[in-house]
Amino acid sequence: MAVVGATAAGKTSLSLDLAETLGGEVINTDAMQVYRGMDIGTAKLPVAERRGIPHHLLDLLDIAEPASVADFQTLAREEIATLRNEGKTPVLVGGSALYTRAILDRFEFPGTSNEVRERLEKELETAGEKALHDRLRALDPVAAERIEIDNGRRVVRALEVIELTGEPFSARLPEQVYHDPASIQIGVDISREALDVRIRQRVSEMFESGFVDEVARLLEAGLGRSRTASKAIGYKEVAAYLEGETTLEEAMERTAIKTRQFARRQDAWFRKDPRVVWVSYDDPSRLEKAVAAVRAVAV
Repeated sequence: MAVVGATAAGKTSLSLDLAETLGGEVINTDAMQVYRGMDIGTAKLPVAERRGIPHHLLDLLDIAEPASVADFQTLAREEIATLRNEGKTPVLVGGSALYTRAILDRFEFPGTSNEVRERLEKELETAGEKALHDRLRALDPVAAERIEIDNGRRVVRALEVIELTGEPFSARLPEQVYHDPASIQIGVDISREALDVRIRQRVSEMFESGFVDEVARLLEAGLGRSRTASKAIGYKEVAAYLEGETTLEEAMERTAIKTRQFARRQDAWFRKDPRVVWVSYDDPSRLEKAVAAVRAVAV
């Protein structure tokens, strides 16, 4: 099963409740929590708060290493198979919708070409993110609509796939058909107003907990050279503050704004999936409803 929905909606607490109730273990599906040292800014749950429940696929990579959704798909499906063979329930949770879909759904990854990728990455550096995004929009408007302008790595990947296959990148996105029929998605439903309050609170707590120091340490370790980790919300904004480009207050505000925008996109992504079973974030019986939905699939 996967617990899905917007960031700060309450997915983590529900995933722990489900794992405790169903004898399960948690599998991370957040693209940034795979990095060692990216803790505060990704809301990575401290070990002491995991209720003794094993967590998998956290802290896999050094900060300068690129993350690959194709590699993650393989690792996650192996973990799922292992847990099921042991009679345990895999509980997927994380903020990366594409990672979740890649694990749950039928999703085949096209090949890659180092030559094409390197050429496109050089163009990204020289021409800029907007120029390549405009090219993607001309070739594949559907993909361009789904990929943000500042996500240069995904824009490059989309253009690479189009060049190698001669097909739109959007045609390669996962089908809404589960790879494993026993899968189910539990969505955490929350109003926009309540979510905005929780996001602002989370951002404030991040900065109070030493987020600036975390970013400073990671910059020394190579965060700025990372094609993947450097794009994480908050890290880019704090890096700009540390470089004297903004004030601390501006960095905090921009982090909150970017997080709200990201949460809107997450919610829209999952709302389009009719298979998601939604439970309200503040419903006292949300666990019972989620467990009933999971057990209905298992019958």
